[in-house]
Amino acid sequence: MWDQRYAEEGFAYGTEPNAFLQSEYGRIPSGGRVLCLAEGEGRNAVFLARQGYLVTAVDQSSVGLRKAQSLAADQGVEIETVVADLADYDLGREAWDGIVSISAHMPPSLRKQLHAQVVLALKPAGIFILEAYTPRHLEMAGIGGPSDRSLMMSLDELRGELSGLDFLIGQEVERYISEGRYHQGESAVVEIVARKRP
Repeated sequence: MWDQRYAEEGFAYGTEPNAFLQSEYGRIPSGGRVLCLAEGEGRNAVFLARQGYLVTAVDQSSVGLRKAQSLAADQGVEIETVVADLADYDLGREAWDGIVSISAHMPPSLRKQLHAQVVLALKPAGIFILEAYTPRHLEMAGIGGPSDRSLMMSLDELRGELSGLDFLIGQEVERYISEGRYHQGESAVVEIVARKRP
């Protein structure tokens, strides 16, 4: 599905960064190493590289990541791209100053496994930034996110999955999203900024 979507003309979710990431990225230690999960066509990774971070973008779609590299070149920055399924990808231990998860929806069992890895993979005082659709979004008019409720996230679930991180921001909100063709309109999301304990 993702190779097919990213093979379409243009950028499926636009080339501008996610608005929540754009407002909160400065909490990540300056110039640090940042891992972007399920990064697709690279809009968030390229934005972070432009801010001086050393960015690695992981996605299962080689088509999406080729477009990410093209976007990076167009904007005069470099990013590392890794084609991998997050079910098999090793995030490492105390390797990252920041980890970013924007609309990285997956089955609950895989999500819990991944979030446990996130806690271990952050350096002490490292920052995790997440935005994802909540089940409430299925009642909203906006376009975006999975149609399967089980792939969505709630703040309560995330607090449990990310024990070991201190939540600086943890909220479920409704906001207007305009990100390319596939994220449009009034939407219900969960937003997190969390720091690993030193």
